[in-house]
Amino acid sequence: MRLFVLLTLILSLLGATDVKIATYNVENLFDMNDDGTEYVEFIPNTSRGWNQAMYQTKLQHTAQVIQELGADIIGLQELESETALKDLKAQLNRQGIYYPYYAFSRTKNSTIAVGILSKYPLKSALSHRISSHRAYRDILEAKVEVNGHVLRIYVNHWKSKSGGEHMRVLSAKALKTVLAALNPNEPYLLIGDFNSHYEEYKTFLTRRTLNDTEGITGINHILKTIDANQNPITFEGVKNCNDCSYNLWYDLPEDQRWSHEYHGHYEALDNMIISPALAKGGAIRYVRGSFGRFTPEYLLHKGKPYRWQHSKTYPKHHLGEGYSDHLAIYATFTFTH
Repeated sequence: MRLFVLLTLILSLLGATDVKIATYNVENLFDMNDDGTEYVEFIPNTSRGWNQAMYQTKLQHTAQVIQELGADIIGLQELESETALKDLKAQLNRQGIYYPYYAFSRTKNSTIAVGILSKYPLKSALSHRISSHRAYRDILEAKVEVNGHVLRIYVNHWKSKSGGEHMRVLSAKALKTVLAALNPNEPYLLIGDFNSHYEEYKTFLTRRTLNDTEGITGINHILKTIDANQNPITFEGVKNCNDCSYNLWYDLPEDQRWSHEYHGHYEALDNMIISPALAKGGAIRYVRGSFGRFTPEYLLHKGKPYRWQHSKTYPKHHLGEGYSDHLAIYATFTFTH
């Protein structure tokens, strides 16, 4: 820890800038427009109770998490619309937190989408199409500039496990095609809800409904977070493999490697994956040991994420309590001058 503090001090004296980047699945932030693509419980002004007051409560709860997380850049998943993102941005403004720059990406007719908020300029933002089918969310690429250096951030929300692994493999292949076109020394960061455990190649094998790819996974095999012998790529190993990537979950003790709970199973569905360039220590580098989960007491209930609450009686309606079924994760990156 002393070494980390000393290194941070030296870099600050040299004019380097530390940037905290996070990703957070906010669990269904729907606006008040009836677009016809909403989940039934989020159709405005029905007996389910999704109304203006409930929407404002959801915005306040989500903004509270983002405010206390204190990230400079944050990728977001499960936004319904650009309107919802702008309303969240306005709520943060009211709380004294300003993100001047943002980008949003939504596949046509999809129910939910992804976005990004940034305190630093976005040089560009574009969407990468996976499929025209509404089950697939576009991947948002945002180029963030700090101290004259550019970092590409890819915000992902892959298909849930209601679909087989072939659907997440398709997203991974589309992303890998984009990455393969970059210069090998280009720094990039992959973030978001991949609906994939950091060791998915182990966890999905016993579930035949998921393993429809003969053991191949999107996150591990396509993005190459494991080697040919199915060993995890290490932080040192990724420096010497231009085609590999390193999952930051390995920087935490094993019992802390989760961000989501489902029927008693803890999984790391949310991921931050770095390119070789971010490990090598160039103009932009990952600060080793800075990765973590955001786990204040109010975000946990009985040892699992305190998700947005619905009544247990039918018809289920919103209670205006809770936050998200995911935890936010974050890491720090240093941009030199």
